[in-house]
Amino acid sequence: MAEHERVLVQDTVRTVELAVGDALERAGRVVLAVSGGLDSMVLLAVAARVARDRVAGVATFDHGTGAHARRAAAHVAESSATLGFPCWSGGATALPESEEGWRAARWEFLHGVARQASATIATAHTLDDQLETVLHRVLRGSGTRGLAGLLASGGPVRPLLGMRRAMVAQVARALGVAHLEDPSNGSLRFFRNRIRHEILPALRSADAAIDERLLGVARRAAGWRAEVEALAGSMGVSDSKGGDLCVATREMTGYSREALGVLWPALAARGGAVLDRRGTVRLTEFTIKGRPGQCIQLSGGWEVRREREGFALRRSSAVRRSNAAPAP
Repeated sequence: MAEHERVLVQDTVRTVELAVGDALERAGRVVLAVSGGLDSMVLLAVAARVARDRVAGVATFDHGTGAHARRAAAHVAESSATLGFPCWSGGATALPESEEGWRAARWEFLHGVARQASATIATAHTLDDQLETVLHRVLRGSGTRGLAGLLASGGPVRPLLGMRRAMVAQVARALGVAHLEDPSNGSLRFFRNRIRHEILPALRSADAAIDERLLGVARRAAGWRAEVEALAGSMGVSDSKGGDLCVATREMTGYSREALGVLWPALAARGGAVLDRRGTVRLTEFTIKGRPGQCIQLSGGWEVRREREGFALRRSSAVRRSNAAPAP
């Protein structure tokens, strides 16, 4: 390797180390979500180098898709042990029918681990993941809230979000980070892969500035979303003794349907619920027309009950169960 190339590689490694160190320093105690793939294995290796005292442990999830998933989970567990980190391993109890099902099962596990470890989840999402996420949401007609993509506040720590995937790959080579490539990443059966391998390259051919355009949309949406969440945070939301998230009726009075459709997703997120478009519309109508004692069911096992003084968001009785994570 020529001297100038060696210097460039060293600079890239240092840039990633600084990003990871700064992010984990601000986050405090974290659980690293590691799949065994290149990006997450680099996050694990770099965190061990620059922020070891911030890592409560590692969490890995076997989606139940076959031999590769088992090998990846075993690789993560072995690598974590070598680095001296505890590792929580989880797995799907049934094979999900969709990408969204896989994602939901994985996040339920990760949130359980984070609660058990009293830590924040840290993921290895890169700038390329942000581009793909934003384009995915544009194509499915997401509203402004969703267009923020991975810039949304209040979620996991994402130390690599400012890095391109190529930079992370360069760090993997420089540090000798062993990883397993998921064979499903090349399958066009999954829409995200079609975005990565077909749609984004085609858009780049037509418009060389498409990456920056999409990232600009996400930045503006994230700023708007932060303003809405600040408003939601000032609206008298409180946790009752029963664990419900309560919104006083007086706080919701006077808003139009359009405004309620903006506010409710931000309010629901404070209780851990994610509202889809249908749920937002139903909840908006319920806010206007619901009567004390009435209740509506929302997706994801949530319900909202109209009480005398307000609205209570809670897990529905059918899904209240322990979310304890397996021991590391």
